[in-house]
Formats: sequence, C-alpha cells, structure tokens
Amino acid sequence: MSELNQVRIDKWLWAARFFKTRGLAGDAVNGGKVHVNGQRCKPGKEVKVGDVISVTKDQYSWQITVTDLNKQRRPAQEAAALYSEDQASIDKRLKQIELHKQQQALLHPSERDHKPNKKQRRQIHRFKQDAL
Repeated sequence: MSELNQVRIDKWLWAARFFKTRGLAGDAVNGGKVHVNGQRCKPGKEVKVGDVISVTKDQYSWQITVTDLNKQRRPAQEAAALYSEDQASIDKRLKQIELHKQQQALLHPSERDHKPNKKQRRQIHRFKQDAL
C-alpha cells in the first residue's frame, strides 16, 4: 500500500483512526497511553512494519501489530488494513465493553424508571382526564 519505511507514531495513530486528531494522539503518547514494543515513547518515535503497539484509550486497550504505514488519514476500511490485532486483545476488549454496558445499566435506570418530565406529566394528566 505504501513505500514508506517509517512514520511518526502520532501520525500513524491518527491515520489508523485511533484518535481524531494528531494532537490527541500526541497527548496520549506523552501521557503514557501508547507503548511501542513494550516501551514508552514520544510522539516523534518512528514506527515501522512489524512493531507491536499497545494503545489504551478510555477504559479500552488494543494490542496491535503494524502491518502497513500511511501518513495520510484514509477511509476506515483502509485504516483498518494498517494493523492487525491478536485474538486475545479482541476478546479482552469485548469483555471490557460488556462490563461497561452492565455498569451503565446499573448507573442509569431505564426510561420507565425516570420521573416523568413536564410534558410527559401533561400527557399522563390528559390521559387520566379522558379516562374519567
């Protein structure tokens, strides 16, 4: 796909669509959320094909291997071809997603359990009036 030998980690993370902007990618790298081959790095670190990158974003984490390099942000399908993720990482992230959903269900009750707002109260009141 590309003839590049190396690309900056912040550019690569942005091109692979892990972060919306290069600035956010750089902040994550500086914050220790990104490791290349098990080592913390700086945004200017050059990555090459075959490097193993671990990315932590929000409460999710990815363990990926660089399969291609690109300096430009391309469509999502092309961005997904820039890396491969091992099955253990996929399984771990799916468990994290499921756990997050369960926690959100406990924290935020369903809409039926909420106190009705002003508009809903009017509708309920009208419905009761019509029933009488």
